[in-house]
Amino acid sequence: MTQTPLPADLAATKPATSITRQANQQVRSSLPFEDTRSFENARRGFMATLSPMTITRAGGRAVYDLSGMGFLDGEAPASVNPSLWRQAQLNAQHHGLFEVVEGIYQIRSFDIANMTLIRGNTGWIVIDPLTSSEASRAGLDLANEQLGMRPVVAVIHTHSHADHFAGVLGVVTAEQVENREVQVLAPHGYVKESLSENVLAGNVMNRRATYMYGNLLKPGVEGFVTTGLGAALSMGTTGFVQPTDIISTTGETRTIDGIEIEFQMTPGTEAPAEMVFYFPAFKALCMSEITSHHLHNVYTPRGAQVRDALAWSEQINESIDLFGGRLEIQFASHHWPIWGREEALAYLTKQRDLYKYIHDQTLRLANHGYTKEEIAEQISLPDCLGHEWYNRGYYGTVHHNVRAVYVKYLGYFDGNPSHLYPLPPSEAGKRYLEYMGGADAIVARATDDFARGDYRFVAEVLNHVVMAEPEHEQARSLLADTLEQLGYQSESAPWRNFFLCGALELRHGIPESSIFSANEGMARGMPLENLFQAMAVRLNGPKADGKSLHFNLIFEGDLHYHLSIHNCVLNAFVGRHTDKPNATLKIQGLDFKRLMLGLTNALDLIAQQKLEITGDANALVEMAQLFDQFERRFPIMSARKFRY
Repeated sequence: MTQTPLPADLAATKPATSITRQANQQVRSSLPFEDTRSFENARRGFMATLSPMTITRAGGRAVYDLSGMGFLDGEAPASVNPSLWRQAQLNAQHHGLFEVVEGIYQIRSFDIANMTLIRGNTGWIVIDPLTSSEASRAGLDLANEQLGMRPVVAVIHTHSHADHFAGVLGVVTAEQVENREVQVLAPHGYVKESLSENVLAGNVMNRRATYMYGNLLKPGVEGFVTTGLGAALSMGTTGFVQPTDIISTTGETRTIDGIEIEFQMTPGTEAPAEMVFYFPAFKALCMSEITSHHLHNVYTPRGAQVRDALAWSEQINESIDLFGGRLEIQFASHHWPIWGREEALAYLTKQRDLYKYIHDQTLRLANHGYTKEEIAEQISLPDCLGHEWYNRGYYGTVHHNVRAVYVKYLGYFDGNPSHLYPLPPSEAGKRYLEYMGGADAIVARATDDFARGDYRFVAEVLNHVVMAEPEHEQARSLLADTLEQLGYQSESAPWRNFFLCGALELRHGIPESSIFSANEGMARGMPLENLFQAMAVRLNGPKADGKSLHFNLIFEGDLHYHLSIHNCVLNAFVGRHTDKPNATLKIQGLDFKRLMLGLTNALDLIAQQKLEITGDANALVEMAQLFDQFERRFPIMSARKFRY
């Protein structure tokens, strides 16, 4: 169920209220804004940048643009948490090519992440080639322009999140990797985890990510200011390549183009598949995304597996033990480095203790019987941790990370049987309205609560109205105003972006949408087993009830699969065939992936002599009709019709 836009007077953006002004002033008076070391480190080593800071794709459309972020000059306005404003300045105002130390260079704020370049004997070792090909290519071009043209000899993916691998085809070609001209290193489990996150749950994560990263918000003091993790997310062409070398155990070393690298495995921390590594020649430690200049997400609001805060802390401690006596520089896949052993170790130690404090205190209170919501209200960081700028909640928050730790150990259910079998939001909303005297009565009381600044409860109660009566304009307008004030107060950029994007959807509805689909680069890099998993997730079980379809698939190299839809599930059995298939398909693996992902069709492949079908060709058509298509921009701020 989608919502129609509100009338112009109700849809207008509102200024910060006096309550919000007071809340943000309290932040300003409680934190050490006189400490400017972060700004000094963010500027250090600057060499060159683009002017204007705009990256475009073929055809001229901008995929990344900081040209509209000039409003960040000066003091924080009332509509932005002053601590978050500081982080926004650090991210957006320090972009370009930076020298970490001679031989190590970073491209910063060309995307949400950094791309690091290590100068080898003959070429570049690229660490984390950003989210889009356009952004990584622009960064590499700038480095070659300033430092001399060098080929890329290797790519290192630190972990399985798209902002660290999806721009790979901007720095290498798929053919270079397939022909082993360029090495691609990644941690154990990288392929499985990167594709399971970005394909199996890709559509819902991407939709929620539009809220988290503020993609639909206009830059400005009442709109988008930062992602916290970086200046902004590039929205260009993505790709994927298979690694040529997998790092599996701590202590492994590689020498690439004359550069020795020592690896430490850090799985199950910030990402399910992740590693950090040390460069003895530079006395430099790359901490991947295990450390950054903020409190990270133990659970990310865009949706992902809950992370292990204790393992996260322990892995930082292992890094200190392994490399702390040798390092002189610590750098990472986001933000700016720290120079000097003493400074770096102090930083690593407090980042370690940040995650351990949240973990330990959550379980302490859980063992007293408190629920995750009750615990989240009680825990705040002590000043010894919380007054360090690099521990502030610009991305993660103590409040939602505490709830994540609880869920990691105890699940979403709090033990209260009243919460064991809840109604869905739309049905609960209807009953709340009936109990509370109807929508108009609730809005009237919520208006009084809004005036008192009780924004959290107003948001909760008005959500019931909107879920039950999505076209109630006064409820939607007041809920939007409420979320807006919560956004203005948020120190966390994802929280600000979620609140402001929710207000945007309530006021203006959902922008034009399209159907989620993979691209050519993803198809080329995706292993067949991951494709079959993606197909199984798209299979509409109720539609498949009573169907029994079986296919023999013959790929290059005499690789056989038995693909079946039976018992309402899809299975693909490698190395098998069935004696009674509905049809047999002889096809190249890449063409089959392109066919199943909707990048081509069977008639074209047959005409090109790339597909040979024996048996009942109509069975292939029948199978295709059993798969759901996912709408990219589904509603978040209103109930959806149930899909059976």
